[in-house]
Amino acid sequence: MTSQRLGVIGSIVWDVIYGRDRRVPIEEWGGISYALSGLDAALSDDWEIVPLIKVGSDLAPRAAQFLSTLKHVAPDARFIEVPQPNNRVELRYFDDERRSEILHGGVPAWSWLGLKPVLDAAKLDALYINFLSGWELDLETTKLIRQHFRGPIYCDLHMLVWAVQPDGLRTLRPLPDVAQWCSCFDFLQVNEDEMSMMAPDPMALAATALREGVRSLVVTLGKRGAVYFAPHDFDRIGDLRRARPLGASVGPLRTALVPADHIVASGDPTGCGDVWGSTYFSRLLAGDALAEAIMAAHRAAAKNVAYRGASGLANHLRGTISLA
Repeated sequence: MTSQRLGVIGSIVWDVIYGRDRRVPIEEWGGISYALSGLDAALSDDWEIVPLIKVGSDLAPRAAQFLSTLKHVAPDARFIEVPQPNNRVELRYFDDERRSEILHGGVPAWSWLGLKPVLDAAKLDALYINFLSGWELDLETTKLIRQHFRGPIYCDLHMLVWAVQPDGLRTLRPLPDVAQWCSCFDFLQVNEDEMSMMAPDPMALAATALREGVRSLVVTLGKRGAVYFAPHDFDRIGDLRRARPLGASVGPLRTALVPADHIVASGDPTGCGDVWGSTYFSRLLAGDALAEAIMAAHRAAAKNVAYRGASGLANHLRGTISLA
């Protein structure tokens, strides 16, 4: 049986984490490694992962070892080594949902000249994009991806709305050209802070996103669950075949709050949004309806809270190992 291929664009990061419930910092894989773990656990067996991910030469061998532990990785999959130092992030937690981030490293963005041959060679059926550095793709390159690739595209905007100060500290910033960014994706994920940098409220963002062609906008709300917005005639990925004529009205919108069904009182929240989104998209690719896929994503994010780091996380998410 020929597998379908899911491309992944993002940045693999080495995290140093302070202030959870340990007196000494914890060092572990971060960034796209959480999403890769979520995909590995949630994708159906007819899908395989094809990373379109650069890694700095200083961490390339260790990153390759991490990739080799994932069961859904395509046989020809590999990270793309670059000479620059890999991205490293210092996280300092103030509570379960608030933290500061300081970024160092220099893995460069994709240009369309560099990405197009990689994208062509990957022979993808779907694409998952997660902005973990915030500069993986610029708007022009992302628009060219949308023009060139006709499969479903999922995006977690994440660090696209965070600036990097001279000392590396991350700070929120308004996102210009919101409508143009939205036009590049079929599925869009943001959290509340990120949403506030794009529109005055979720309904305003939903109106813009769906007008530009997004079929599902999800605003994640942490322990409160998630709110989704979708056109009235869209409920699962097969509905993408019903193309909307250029300039046609979106019509009535559907929206609902899907509460989290299981709340973990304490643990490690690092990577929860990445696990959430990768699980959600995996279940959509498997044919689940929006609400069903969101519930699966809630359960995966709750499991992630009970685990530290990304090494071995995929097995934990699929339930093949237990915590001591």
